[in-house]
Amino acid sequence: MTTSPNGATRSPLIALRDPRSAAAEAYRTLRTNIQFSSLDRQLHTLLATSSAPDEGKSTTIANLAVTMAQAEQRVILVDCDLRRPTLHTLFGLPNDAGLTSTILAQDDAEIPLLETGVPGLSLLASGPLPPRPADILGSRKMEAMISRLRGLADIVLFDTPPVVAVTDAAVLATRVDGVLLVFQAGKTSRERGRQARQILEKVKANIVGVVLNNAKVEQGYGYYG
Repeated sequence: MTTSPNGATRSPLIALRDPRSAAAEAYRTLRTNIQFSSLDRQLHTLLATSSAPDEGKSTTIANLAVTMAQAEQRVILVDCDLRRPTLHTLFGLPNDAGLTSTILAQDDAEIPLLETGVPGLSLLASGPLPPRPADILGSRKMEAMISRLRGLADIVLFDTPPVVAVTDAAVLATRVDGVLLVFQAGKTSRERGRQARQILEKVKANIVGVVLNNAKVEQGYGYYG
């Protein structure tokens, strides 16, 4: 959450808070670009990661999920950041059950999807944090979970930890249709960004695009409509 000058808390879900803003329009443009990037190979599963913490990956994938649901797609957002989960806080939802608790349960256990208040968008929170997150994400049960989720939605979006810091994102990247890299202007170094891309390329991940957060908008650019 961010705080306005008068002290009020503002939601980072700008696609909901201010849908006519330039930032919300940028997320809709991102949605469209992803759709066009998959004309030959349709994306049913998409993973977001970054090179380092606090580069805006969770906010980016959450806003993207909102815009996709607003385009009348059935969307499931999954918090696979099993170290610093934040998606449940963005939507003001609990995290007592989720991905980890479902994987540890029976294979036919009901998936505890949460309604986000956005029609068409559900959240699978992280659930209790495990001691070895990469083992969970690389397990056969996780592979089965991805298959189950694909059957429930048009697209499934996964939020993961920074790919340079830990192996979690690289492990999961081999099991999804595409990967979105999120960097932050003025913070992500070229070397760190290059390292993130190389790690994903080594596992033959399909990098569909890069998002640059907090970039300065050229004067005169804005929402048209």
